[in-house]
Amino acid sequence: MTTALTTDEIERYARHIVLPEVGGAGQQKLKQARVLVIGAGGLGAPVLEYLAAAGVGTLGIVDDDIVSLSNLQRQVIHGTDTVGMLKTESAKAAIARINPNTAVETHTVRLSAENAPALVARYDIVVDGSDNFETRYTVADACASARKPLVHAAVGRFDGSVTVLKPFEDGKDGRPNPGYRDLFPEAPPPGLVPSCAEAGVLGALTGVVGTLQAMEAIKLITGIGEPLVGRLLLYDALAARFETIRYGRR
Repeated sequence: MTTALTTDEIERYARHIVLPEVGGAGQQKLKQARVLVIGAGGLGAPVLEYLAAAGVGTLGIVDDDIVSLSNLQRQVIHGTDTVGMLKTESAKAAIARINPNTAVETHTVRLSAENAPALVARYDIVVDGSDNFETRYTVADACASARKPLVHAAVGRFDGSVTVLKPFEDGKDGRPNPGYRDLFPEAPPPGLVPSCAEAGVLGALTGVVGTLQAMEAIKLITGIGEPLVGRLLLYDALAARFETIRYGRR
């Protein structure tokens, strides 16, 4: 893919290009970027929408589920007319409406330890919007092994968290950055953490947290700001409060 911006792209991304921190060079980086999004659900929906709108050149989507009516309260990339469709195909159609310049690669599979390494290797950055610990550990391990930055998030009821994982690099202090297993050494026992279907989740919460994930991915691609490496951003929707916790390598 050529990184040169067309006349239409310059107009489309004008509000990015006018930012000195992004500019034409940053927009070209976005156009060249390949981002893999795990899950086209509550978190993946805003991630995909905003990365497409931002001009990310290629988006990969991993999801083996179909759109159901109960998804629509939070998975805003899908619509009533796509109920029953594969989420990968529904999301691909929505992205085409948002930005036809973004190429979409669909992977209608359930991520596993067997297929994760090959999938992750094809992309520059991975954004994890999965909803279970098994997939989170699998994604994190594959990204660490392939030396790919991972934007991780989780939500439940009225709370969410976001962090960026780059355990293959050293921090400003010269110490190795932490990985997912430093933050969560082992998964909680089955049944201890209820799923969204069991405990519920406020739809708008996934929009807030997923948009934060998209922001972190854009920062990583363009090289601006300070990504959430070694920092866990916590959001309490009911209290309208953000807190940041620092964590390190164990």
